[in-house]
Amino acid sequence: MRTPALITLCLLMALPAVSQTRVVKGKITTFNLYPVQNVEVISKKTKSAIQTDSLGQFELVCNEKDMILIKTKVFEPYGLRITPEIDFVSANLVFKDSKKNRELATGLGYVKADQLSYAVSHLSHENNNFCNYSDIKSLLRNAFPEVEVDSQGKVSVRGQKSINLSTEAVYVVDEMVVKDISFLNPCDIATIKVQKSGGTAVYGTQAINGVLIIETKGHKKKAGD
Repeated sequence: MRTPALITLCLLMALPAVSQTRVVKGKITTFNLYPVQNVEVISKKTKSAIQTDSLGQFELVCNEKDMILIKTKVFEPYGLRITPEIDFVSANLVFKDSKKNRELATGLGYVKADQLSYAVSHLSHENNNFCNYSDIKSLLRNAFPEVEVDSQGKVSVRGQKSINLSTEAVYVVDEMVVKDISFLNPCDIATIKVQKSGGTAVYGTQAINGVLIIETKGHKKKAGD
């Protein structure tokens, strides 16, 4: 007679686990332009996996607090922690350029041969993961270990010694010194270079704290690069 009650109890215990899973959609690109197809997207906790379609899109079953992973030989590893507010993932994979990787990427159907050939020749400034970040400070904090970003958003270069009360680096955007970089959209950035005190005197005494040199895609295009 206890069997129905036992079954009910088991179902009730299973409900929380079921309710914690959900479907996350996304799109995977490379060079911030071309869809990456046939690449495997993995959920770390649910162990589910799916391959991206011809448009680079996928739908994956994840836990509420999960990690999406992409690991291939031709692209830099990608990982994203899933939070309750994330329903759609837009990720750009960084291509590790070599003759062997070009053959693998096209042979495995990740990218079309003509697209990859054009990209490595003309879109080197797009071969980054900058678009994966929501703002410039999170980009610097996660992708550039040589810099520090404090709670106020000020950037300093590790190991640099200040000669004044400020430890903030000098910001140079498109060859102009600016006081703030929060206006920058990561997706609009072509390159970021971090310079320590050596060779930075041209930017003034504060450059002893280091210099952050940023070039946007619009400026790079105007320069004819």
